Amino acid sequence: MEKVWFDSYPEGVAQEIDAGTYESISQIFDESVAKFGDRPAFHNMGTTLTYKELDQLATQFAAYLQKTLGMQPGDRIAIMMPNLLQYPIAMFGAFKAGLTVINVNPLYTARELKHQLNDANADAILIVANFAHTLQEVIKETPVKHVIVTQLGDALSGIKSHIVNFVVKYIKKMVPAFDLPGAIPFKKVVSQGAGLSLDKAELTQKDIAFLQYTGGTTGVAKGAVLTHRNIVANIMQAHAWLSKILREGEEVIITALPLYHIFSLTANCMVFTKIGGTNILITNPRDMPGFVDELSKHQFTAITGVNTLFNGLLNTPGFSDLDFSTLRMTLGGGMAVQEAVAKEWHKVTGIPLLEAYGLTETSPAVCMNPMNATEYNGTIGLPISSTEVMIRDDQGNEVPLGEPGELCVRGPQVMRGYLDRPEETAKVLDEDGWFSTGDVAVMDDKGYCKIVDRKKDMILVSGFNVYPNEIEDVVVSNEKVLEVAAVGIPSETSGEVVKLFVVKKDPSLTEEELKAFCKENLTGYKCPKAIEFRDDLPKTNVGKILRRELREN
Repeated sequence: MEKVWFDSYPEGVAQEIDAGTYESISQIFDESVAKFGDRPAFHNMGTTLTYKELDQLATQFAAYLQKTLGMQPGDRIAIMMPNLLQYPIAMFGAFKAGLTVINVNPLYTARELKHQLNDANADAILIVANFAHTLQEVIKETPVKHVIVTQLGDALSGIKSHIVNFVVKYIKKMVPAFDLPGAIPFKKVVSQGAGLSLDKAELTQKDIAFLQYTGGTTGVAKGAVLTHRNIVANIMQAHAWLSKILREGEEVIITALPLYHIFSLTANCMVFTKIGGTNILITNPRDMPGFVDELSKHQFTAITGVNTLFNGLLNTPGFSDLDFSTLRMTLGGGMAVQEAVAKEWHKVTGIPLLEAYGLTETSPAVCMNPMNATEYNGTIGLPISSTEVMIRDDQGNEVPLGEPGELCVRGPQVMRGYLDRPEETAKVLDEDGWFSTGDVAVMDDKGYCKIVDRKKDMILVSGFNVYPNEIEDVVVSNEKVLEVAAVGIPSETSGEVVKLFVVKKDPSLTEEELKAFCKENLTGYKCPKAIEFRDDLPKTNVGKILRRELREN
């Protein structure tokens, strides 16, 4: 296809990158350690790790996995935690040992956790003690052989580590009791790893870096197989796009989105590690006053987030009083950036809120607005370097410019496929390497793309994909429910929330009872915020429930 968007490429941005420059994420990390060793790499709760310190701790973590636990290259380790220093230690350590990382949402219910650990065939898991009781419920029904438990403060320096752990466990009582026989404390892993030698794994671009779980364009959670080539390519693509405004060894980025989410993982952790930047890890961004207080302590130069996060900050007292003189980049993704929020952000900070677009299956970046843009334009920008984008109709034909169709993408960042699901892979990834995103978009004559709708019924809650099939399967398992349909309805706080339309089997069923049932079986953001009981649900002539009609009524 004709690359019409190249006429609009930002000046100085490479249209193509060499995805073969690095063999692995580890090679990029090693280069940064050599170049920026004494620079701060990650900061959390008052403790900073330099690149050298992070490298040493990661090596110790890797050595223990290899020499004490006997883990081999290709084995898989799940990491289940919010943004803590333990995350980069474990992730870069896993790569040193040649392992594949499975990112796990720490808010998962036992049912969701069991599915992911089994589907990914996880050999080990590193989990924060706060969520260990969830693992206890299902550990015997999974292939996990090694459990490493960490407390929130384990990677903090000095006495602060003990204070934080004590307060979290005994004062705030945030650690439910759990029993995981044979579980190994994180501190033991790191300390004993210091006395072991590491046989560093030789990774190649074909090796799997992450099993990143998503519903894809349809259905239950599937593992997107992201190779080192996929992630390396996306790091270099984003770097090519951002290099004109970012300065090596000088940037400080606010990382509030969880690192287990592909947006934050690549855009913040990976890209800013490559340029020797500092990631300020925000463990609990929902505590907006605490978040603003933490922002006041740093001369930050960049921040990424979803629309709801930016909106939350703008509506938190004290945010508008912060010093934004060093801020140079604000990037929004994960869900649509609302024009009102973007305009208010620009007014308060003096920096435009620029939108980007990506998916788990594309590592994630596909399109991005040029960094020299001066204001919000309502688009997701241009295809990034070495990325082709096509808008297709339902028959797979390219549509004329300005007409809507399904956004399809091809590039080195596109996943290998869904783990052990060839049929699901074939539905979205064709033989020519084109990935069908499931999003409806239009492209203008300058190559700028705009998302106009979602092709499927997926619900987007604060940047997280929620799939009606999964919700409905859980709800209908309640013996008092006859039929159910889940749809997304607009929300000022999270973009969308889940609404259920339910036909009762037992008249005694109440809204409160059903919400409690959902809370037991679904992560919080998947739980319905509204429930409407009906005598029947609209259906097609073959009995398929018409979700669209429910949304529109």
